[in-house]
Parts: sequence; structure tokens; C-alpha cells
Amino acid sequence: MDISINTPAILFPAISLVMLAYTNRFLALSNVVRNLNDRYKGTKDAKLHGQIKNLRFRLKLVRQMQALGVLSFICCIICMYFIYTEWMQAAHIVFAASLITFSLSLLLSLLEIQKSTKALELELSDIEGLEDPSIVDYIKSKFDKD
Repeated sequence: MDISINTPAILFPAISLVMLAYTNRFLALSNVVRNLNDRYKGTKDAKLHGQIKNLRFRLKLVRQMQALGVLSFICCIICMYFIYTEWMQAAHIVFAASLITFSLSLLLSLLEIQKSTKALELELSDIEGLEDPSIVDYIKSKFDKD
């Protein structure tokens, strides 16, 4: 397969938009951490430890997502250089690396979103005093009534 200089350039807008989303995610998490820190200093509530642990893990994920996004960007630039200098074998390898790092970044983003929804479920259950039943529990309850 032949690739032109436009091929890696196509990834630039996608990577830029994803990096913007990651930055927004980081800013939102930093606000949550600051608010949680203030709450913890005020109450010394032991329940906040689980939330702090979750936030710490999510911050690590966002940092890794951003690092992989930047690495993907750099690989695209290097690929364009290799295409310019007509080192096509190296260009193919580096472009593949760019696609892989971008994909890994998106997979980490998916994991972070799942952790984020878990944290929100914990917050809601704490507010309501109820656990969210699983779909399996819901289906079992429907069959048990019949």
C-alpha cells in the first residue's frame, strides 16, 4: 500500500480534537479533586477515601491518554518526514505505530469513562441510600413474580 503525505495528515484533526477532549476531562477532574479536597478537610469523612482512590486512578488514565495522543501526533509528524525523504518502509512502520498509539489512547479513554460512571453511581447511591440493581437482578425479579 502506498501512502502519501496526506495520509498521516488526515489524523491531525482527529488527534487534535481528542486531545482537546482529554484536556477538558483533565480540567473537570482537577475541579472535582479540589472540591473533594475542601470537603475532606472540612469533615475528615472516611467515605471520601474511595472517591479519592478512584480519582487518583482516573487522573493516571488521563495522563496516559494524553501521553499516547501526543506520541501518536509525533509519529504522524515523523511519518510525514519519512514520506518526504522517500523512506517508505520506515514511513509505513511509523504510521502503523501512530495508529496503534491513537487506538490505545482511545481504549484508555473508554476505560476512564467507565470509571467515571462508576464514581457517579457511587455518588448517587450515597445520596439515595440505594444501590443500583443490575439488569440480571431486574430480570430475575420479573421472573420470580410470575
